[in-house]
Amino acid sequence: MSALRKKFGSDYQVVTTTSSSHQKDKRRKRQRFVDKNGRCNVQHGNLGGETSRYLSDLFTTLVDLKWRWNLFIFILTYTVAWLFMASMWWVIAYIRGDLHRAHDEKYTPCVANVYNFPSAFLFFIETEATIGYGHRYITDKCPEGIILFLFQSILGSIVDAFLIGCMFIKMSQPKKRAETLMFSENAAISMRDGKLTLMFRVGNLRNSHMVSAQIRCKLLK
Repeated sequence: MSALRKKFGSDYQVVTTTSSSHQKDKRRKRQRFVDKNGRCNVQHGNLGGETSRYLSDLFTTLVDLKWRWNLFIFILTYTVAWLFMASMWWVIAYIRGDLHRAHDEKYTPCVANVYNFPSAFLFFIETEATIGYGHRYITDKCPEGIILFLFQSILGSIVDAFLIGCMFIKMSQPKKRAETLMFSENAAISMRDGKLTLMFRVGNLRNSHMVSAQIRCKLLK
């Protein structure tokens, strides 16, 4: 430093620009729209009527939910449906007086051997699971029971088709297939056919072949 001052005079000054330019580079650095692991950093907000839009397409909404919520809704729906239908059988037995005359051999109840709510629940499970009637069975002296039996069969078919179909579609979705597709961590720019070309590698960890595979890229500025 002193040698330079003797050579150029006392007006010689050393100006450093590395730190200032480095700070500018840091300020210009923006958050990524998509991380290198494929996670999207963009979230939608301020959408009017978002809840009603999701509920209008309830089946797709259930399919897109996480597994823990799907299992929770699956168990909750079946539990509520079973308790509701078992309560209906118990109400019919209560209104007809079957609960008070359960041990009268000359009396024909709506459902034989239904004495309380647990027995009504077991009768519903036997009917819904189609395991066959044994100790408990419906009689022909109960038209309201026959109507409830038909309603239970239709409602059970609808609930089974909706929930089991939702689970099947969720398990068959190819979302997890992307977990075995690997991308190179760093991209390279090189000359190809006289033009600068962005290049990266894609690898498949599975031994199975991918037929008619296509790759689309988006450049975000």
